[in-house]
Amino acid sequence: MQRLAVLTDAGLVIPAGDAQSSGGRPASRFAFNEAAGVVVVGDLGQTGCHLAVCDLRARPLAEHTAPLLIAQGPDVILGWVKERFAELLAQSGHDWADVLGICIGLPGPVDFETGRPINPPAMPGWDAADVPSMFAEVTSCPVLVDNDARIMAVGEHRVARRGDRHMIFVKIGSGIGAGVIIDGEVLRGERGAAGDIGHFVVEPDSGEVCRCGNIGCLDAVAGGWAIARRMGDAAPTPPDVVRLALEGDLEATGHVRRSGRLVGAALANAVNLLNPTSVVIGGKLAEADEQVFAAVREVVYSNSTPIASRYLDISMTELGHMAGIVGAAHMTIDHVLDPERVASLLG
Repeated sequence: MQRLAVLTDAGLVIPAGDAQSSGGRPASRFAFNEAAGVVVVGDLGQTGCHLAVCDLRARPLAEHTAPLLIAQGPDVILGWVKERFAELLAQSGHDWADVLGICIGLPGPVDFETGRPINPPAMPGWDAADVPSMFAEVTSCPVLVDNDARIMAVGEHRVARRGDRHMIFVKIGSGIGAGVIIDGEVLRGERGAAGDIGHFVVEPDSGEVCRCGNIGCLDAVAGGWAIARRMGDAAPTPPDVVRLALEGDLEATGHVRRSGRLVGAALANAVNLLNPTSVVIGGKLAEADEQVFAAVREVVYSNSTPIASRYLDISMTELGHMAGIVGAAHMTIDHVLDPERVASLLG
């Protein structure tokens, strides 16, 4: 009863009426209070972002999407993000005192333990940036930082594919990355580089130099930024490529479908290596033309081994652009409501 009293005082549980009694004093019922606080989350890509304030069931209360150039660096980008977070908190009827945790997804490798990006090729000026400390002026709550494809993988797995033991989520956008779920848990690797499928070398003779310095990486030949470089003035940015593909432009659709085939070839190797239950495809480039998904699916099934592909399910994301913020919210809630953290509260 003492623990229940502490949880009630903390607002994490609330009375939910009396349970049916079989005799004697009626038993009281309690329920988790999803309104006990909020988490603020951001899914930052190379050219755009999705920000949200969520309740403790990972449901968005207020959202904001906007163009963004991650290459402007952490001071400019995170300063802007903090301002938008404050506006979203006010819009949802909250302030920083109500925030239990923050999670930021970034388009590059991240050391999850420290929250620092590690040599991110597409993020000049971000290497080793202390992202959590940049929120210290507004809150003392925990600040989590992870790769953008990983938070999307968590969102998709938690909401749409909880029964899949092993899953690969592939984001095809300005860049190409993957989030990997193994035995229901996120695979991050030794220094946060697990799932970096964008730097599989797929065309070593292409002459296309990747931002990581290698030649012929998947990112360099199939990512949105690579297509924009190829199309020049017709589509100078990845969002322009997506817009033209959605409009049915022949050159743009040709490029994005080729991207689908190249992603499928790289993904087939990952399927052979990890033998996942499912592969989920997302990202703006994948959603710009239905033939991208068809190309990925065809090449994966053709190039992976029968034992790895016989029961493999390949599908498009069910959450779409919501996957990132939903995954970030779940990661934050899991962290702030971890049994050890709750135990310290009870202590």
